[in-house]
Amino acid sequence: MPPSDGFDLASEFGALKRLSAALGRDRRRTQAAGGNTSLKHNGILWVKASGTWLSEAEDKDIFVPVRIAPLLEALRSGDPRAEKATDFVAAELSGTTLRPSIETSVHAAIPQAVVLHIHCVETIALAVRTDGEARIRERLQAAGLTERFAHVPYCRPGVPLSREIARVAGPMIDVIVLENHGLVVAGESVAEAAERLEAVVAALATPPRDAPEDAQRGSGAEPGLAELSTLAEGTPYRLPADATAHRIARAPAARRVALAGPLYPDHVIFLGEAVGHVEASRAALGAFLAEAGASAPPLLLVDGLGVLVRDTVTASGEALVGCLADVAARIPEDAPLKPFTAAELHALTHWEAESYRQSLDRPPAVGSGAPGATP
Repeated sequence: MPPSDGFDLASEFGALKRLSAALGRDRRRTQAAGGNTSLKHNGILWVKASGTWLSEAEDKDIFVPVRIAPLLEALRSGDPRAEKATDFVAAELSGTTLRPSIETSVHAAIPQAVVLHIHCVETIALAVRTDGEARIRERLQAAGLTERFAHVPYCRPGVPLSREIARVAGPMIDVIVLENHGLVVAGESVAEAAERLEAVVAALATPPRDAPEDAQRGSGAEPGLAELSTLAEGTPYRLPADATAHRIARAPAARRVALAGPLYPDHVIFLGEAVGHVEASRAALGAFLAEAGASAPPLLLVDGLGVLVRDTVTASGEALVGCLADVAARIPEDAPLKPFTAAELHALTHWEAESYRQSLDRPPAVGSGAPGATP
């Protein structure tokens, strides 16, 4: 916990933890270990630690103090230490051994006191389209929010993204949409940033195609899921913890999105580079597994029935299955998509910072269901 002073840092820091936890508990705002928040004061950036979950911000000490000036100098000079930011941790202010967020330099490059970065499904559903920037500008203009808005083309998270953000960041830019990635909102207080974030998310919101009661169907007694469960017996696959995920395989428009290729970073990190697709029969599944072998994908769509996940899928992977369901439900069937290129995938999967984040992932809570299942 940072020390208090005339700014009442303790009060503002408490507000950031409450907001962070609320954002982390809402799967439409961010998922699992995704997203990060920060607060700047007296040259120190308090930023969420890599691999931690925003949902636990009130229960665990997940913020790391980082010295801003030397980090920004490293970013400007091309010093490789800017990537991890561990050399700039103010160890005397905290006993944590956690590593700062992989987006620490992003937060440092934005001058406002409070920065919120989330993987909002409303934003992602627009930001993964080839016409995404135009669509987003239309929505924000209608809400009177374009004056302080910037759009950043996709580049790898971390230092490459930080350098692009540094080009557009400034005291008059409070809203930044990251292509194929998510949303960044800034403010001079937690309350200001929170209010701005809600306004932006509301402006970008698209109702899901599925009615909530349809999306939440599914128990072990539902005929479709019983058949799917039987189909998975004796294979390396199982039902996902969240029954809302099955809409991905049941709706043609959602299947198109899932099979287009990875569209945002956390999907690649926690669900891999490919989604499998088979007909609903034991023979089709057997042939698929025989051909795929050990490289069978973490997520498998079974036509008309639902989805299966590999038994190796972690808690973050489960959360990203739900994210895909939520994103796909908000993308029209004729929307032009922008999946990652082979080079972009390689940059993500061969990045040490993401390997570190994967190493902190937790096992799945199989059969426990997923909180906050509203689509």
